[in-house]
Amino acid sequence: MTTPKEIGTEDIEALRDRVAGHLARSRARSTALTDAVDDDDLVKQHSKLMSPLVWDFAHIANQEELWLVRDVGGREPVRQDIDEMYDAFQHPRADRPALPLLSPTETRSYVREVRDKVMDVLASTRLEGRRLVEDAFAFGMIVQHEQQHNETMLATHQLRAGDPVLHAPAPPDPAGPVLNREILVPGGPFTMGTSVEPWALDNERPAHQVHVDAFVIDKYPVTNAMYAEFIAAGGYDQQQWWSDTGWAYRQKANLARPRFWIRDGDRWLRNGFGVVEPIVPDEPVVHVCFYEAEAFAAWAGKRLPTEAEWEKAARWDPATGRSRRYPWGDDDPTPERANLGQRHLRPARIGAYPAGESPLGVAQLIGDVWEWTSSDFLAYPGFVPFPYREYSEVFFGPDYKMLRGGAFGVDQAACRGTFRNWDYPIRRQIFSGLRLARDPRPDEVR
Repeated sequence: MTTPKEIGTEDIEALRDRVAGHLARSRARSTALTDAVDDDDLVKQHSKLMSPLVWDFAHIANQEELWLVRDVGGREPVRQDIDEMYDAFQHPRADRPALPLLSPTETRSYVREVRDKVMDVLASTRLEGRRLVEDAFAFGMIVQHEQQHNETMLATHQLRAGDPVLHAPAPPDPAGPVLNREILVPGGPFTMGTSVEPWALDNERPAHQVHVDAFVIDKYPVTNAMYAEFIAAGGYDQQQWWSDTGWAYRQKANLARPRFWIRDGDRWLRNGFGVVEPIVPDEPVVHVCFYEAEAFAAWAGKRLPTEAEWEKAARWDPATGRSRRYPWGDDDPTPERANLGQRHLRPARIGAYPAGESPLGVAQLIGDVWEWTSSDFLAYPGFVPFPYREYSEVFFGPDYKMLRGGAFGVDQAACRGTFRNWDYPIRRQIFSGLRLARDPRPDEVR
């Protein structure tokens, strides 16, 4: 992507076309996720952790109306009467089914009407001269918002009971045998965050220098086979591996396996979007909470990486000393580099994406599973909220743990080397896994 000051007249038209493509791709996915079920399923709450799918769909359109139709476009409201009902801060997810929500038919009509107006705004708005619209930031923010809700709706599909309604081809297999080796990341400074990525959100900004001591990180995420060994060794029953808070939650929630795992005699099965099948040993484990990830790391004699360590492993190029947009470079993701965009409905086996490796050889950092880090969600030095405090600032603090890297259900527009995701450490319905790190031995540091 170009920076705003580099955009000329012809580039503005190319930018409009690119934005239109992102908007169309996001809406096609939202529509597919809601059309996959009947109206009864759309209005049903499949878990108190999640909203009814029909709420998410209308909320997506309401945010579009607020920011693009009313703010950027200066147009008259489409449905000002529903703003409060679809305000995520006003109503907890568990309470949303009791609201007088728009029906599926009304929701689809509202979604279409808002999008028609948004396309008019895109065609007529000068994408420069105002921070909110420079390089189409507001449109990019809305694209990312919709794709983030698409991932949330995908998680709702994972929680729904009944016959499978989503289908996708299997991810690619590795070309040959794979060794999950350790990689030393040298100590020293690197540039964390960004000040130039046009659609980066406020919590990714600004770019700043961070010194990271040398550390060792696994080439690949933790696999199902590795995690099954932890279970077999009694890891869920041995308090020594768990933090005090983690152990208390393990007991309260009766944790004994990753969510959606099912014991079948001497083997493990997993329910993925209604399909029950044996776990794939060399796929990254998914649907573990932070406390489970932390305990597994302790049992393995390692730890979770910090957020800064994760980003250095993913972005730092030792040959140039600069930080890349992605592990493989500055170019956008492709199907050969990362498992993104719901092209597949599961993580890929480790070794499946050699084209996506970092300069140090760390693999599958983008896509497949969100990776828990040991860090709390904190502001970067020089952080400035934009365009509203509630996007990030109200969540800063020790209540949330950081996840990095994206998952198979994340779109490329909402995933990059600087992108920061956060959630409560108890969350398991999300597409979360882990990667191990450790401090180096003296003989390993040269």
